[in-house]
Amino acid sequence: MSSGSTVLEIREIAKQFAGFRAVDGVSLCLREGERRALIGPNGAGKTTLFHLLCGWLRADSGEILYRGQPIHNLPVHAICQLGLARTFQITSIFAQLSPLQNVQVALFARDGRSYHLIRRAASTDVEEAARLLQDVGLGRSREGPSGLLSYGDQKRLELAIALAMRPTLLLLDEPTAGMEATARRDIVALVRRLCEEHALTLLFCEHDMDAVFSIADRITVLHQGQVLTEGTPEEVRNNQEVRTLYLGTGAGAVAGGGA
Repeated sequence: MSSGSTVLEIREIAKQFAGFRAVDGVSLCLREGERRALIGPNGAGKTTLFHLLCGWLRADSGEILYRGQPIHNLPVHAICQLGLARTFQITSIFAQLSPLQNVQVALFARDGRSYHLIRRAASTDVEEAARLLQDVGLGRSREGPSGLLSYGDQKRLELAIALAMRPTLLLLDEPTAGMEATARRDIVALVRRLCEEHALTLLFCEHDMDAVFSIADRITVLHQGQVLTEGTPEEVRNNQEVRTLYLGTGAGAVAGGGA
C-alpha cells in the first residue's frame, strides 16, 4: 500500500432518496499511488458513492476533499479538471465516431476547446490521441465506428478517453463487467500497467473477486450504505463476516454489482 500523501478524503458522506439512505455516513481515505477496491452487494451504495465523488449527485451531508480541497459542491467539469476521471459500468462512448475521434473529443474538452469540435476534428491532437490508443492496445483500431468494436475494446477505449483528461485519480466502475475470462484478465493487466506507467491513484468498484484481489492493495467493503470493514486483500479475504455475507467460501466467489 502507498504511504504517500492523501489524495481523496471522504468524511461522513450521506445521500438518501425518498427516505432510503443509499450512502450512510461513509468515510474513506485514499493515499497517492494506492489502488483501492470498493466492493459490496447490490444496493450497498457503491455507484451512488461514485456519483457523489464525480459531482453527478450532491451529498445531503458530509465532505469530499481532493488534495485537501472540498469538491462536494463543485460541478462535474470542475471536478474533472482537478484531475479526476471516471469510466462507467455501461460503456460511454460516441458509437458513430472512430476511436481516434472519441479520444480527440476528450482532449478538446480537457483543454476547453469543444467549440472547435467539427471544424478542427480531423487535424487536432491526432498524435496525442493516437498515442493514447496505442497505450491501451488499440493502436491498430483507430478508424471506423467505435460501436463496431468488441465490448472489451470499447472498455479499452473508455480507458483511453479517461487518460486523455490527464487524471491523477482514476475511478473505474465495474471495469470487467460483462467480459469473458480471457478479456477480464487482459483488462486487469492493462489497469495495473496504466496505474504504474501513469502514476495513477485508483478507486474502483468491481464484482469479480479475482480482479479485485489482482489489482487492489486495499479493499473497502460497503453494506447497506455503510463501511462494513476495510483492509488489505488478505485481511478482507479472511474476514468471516465478509466471507459469509458476500464472498462465500470459494476462492473465486464474487460480490454483487449495481448500486
